[in-house]
Amino acid sequence: MTGSDAWPSAAFVRFWRASAVSGLGSYVTLFALQALVVLDLHGTATEVGWLNAARWLPYLVLGLLVGAIVDGRRRLPLMVGTDLAQAFLLLTIPLLWWFEALSLPALLVVVALSGTGAVINGAAEMSFLPRLLETRHLQPAHARIDGTDAAASTAGPAVGGLLVNAVGAPLAVLLDSLTYVYSALTLRRMRVDEPPPRTGVTVRTLLREIVDGVRWVYRSSGLAAIAVATHAWFVGNAIVGVVLAPYVLLTLDLTAFQFGIVGAAGGVGAVAGAVLTTWVGRRLGTGRTIIACHVVTTAGVVAMVLAGQASGTAFAAVLLGQFLYGLAMGMSNSHEMSYRQLMTPDSLQARTNTTLRSFNRAVAMVVAPAAGVLADGWGIRPTLLLAAAVFALVAVGLAATPFRHVRAST
Repeated sequence: MTGSDAWPSAAFVRFWRASAVSGLGSYVTLFALQALVVLDLHGTATEVGWLNAARWLPYLVLGLLVGAIVDGRRRLPLMVGTDLAQAFLLLTIPLLWWFEALSLPALLVVVALSGTGAVINGAAEMSFLPRLLETRHLQPAHARIDGTDAAASTAGPAVGGLLVNAVGAPLAVLLDSLTYVYSALTLRRMRVDEPPPRTGVTVRTLLREIVDGVRWVYRSSGLAAIAVATHAWFVGNAIVGVVLAPYVLLTLDLTAFQFGIVGAAGGVGAVAGAVLTTWVGRRLGTGRTIIACHVVTTAGVVAMVLAGQASGTAFAAVLLGQFLYGLAMGMSNSHEMSYRQLMTPDSLQARTNTTLRSFNRAVAMVVAPAAGVLADGWGIRPTLLLAAAVFALVAVGLAATPFRHVRAST
């Protein structure tokens, strides 16, 4: 690990800047793709569910393998290469649209391929950070990354809404492509000493390392309780992610720009959460902070369900719900990530991250299309209530385990 007593170090600032810029583009694209499916391709919640499933499919298919491979590689070159690959893949969306060849199947293929790059990039990025920093700087570093990510999630949907209204959803994706290029060029300028790549790797050793990674996470690491709770959280999050766009645009009949503002409200909440998270964590401890965040998430989804129940309140209620939803995410993530990395040796960092991400995204991939079908058949508000019930169960389940007493170093 190449750490530095200086905080924040110049290397971390460069890493942070690249992450912030590409994150902004990603939020623009996430908004633009959902709007593209609903408005340009005339899709329903079911089609939005398939879009989200395509994003998470690579985690299910490749995630565990990627973790084992990344643990034996230098992580910085992988981050640069996958940034460039994602830039190229996203560029194909406006090109397909220009040549009138854009369809839902073509979009799903591009999204799945881009998601493959994201799997590799995420495994390299998260396992690279402990090599960049002293362990005592991990939680503040994640809080800063979460803060800029929250700012991006605030600006991204609003910018996305403006771009979709001005030039259309396909061209809005161009911005994300350019931000990945910026990230790659910024990271290339970093100089960090990393261990040499592992040699002599065989299929058998990779399979053994995959199994070792899974056993580590769910048996000997002490991460099992938070891991299972996070898997359940992704059930609720997948439901919200699928139904929010058709709920706001169709059920509540708000405009694309208002939908962007709704997304921005979540970002404002996440900024507030990222600002408060270290202070709250020092007073409540890691475990109780994360549990409290799940309670706030539940309240946020309930507020969204109540949108439109009284005349003229729909927009305000959805804004409040998204603010609380973002607040909880902004407060919880830095504690979850730093706790995970503090508990994990360097040789298992990538496998730990990709094992958890793979199962999380696998849950999302399975739940997303089912949530779309359920929303179309059962109704969007009952489906949102189901998500609220899931988040409430996560909070109660964690509170019933010894995890509530965890107090990681901050």
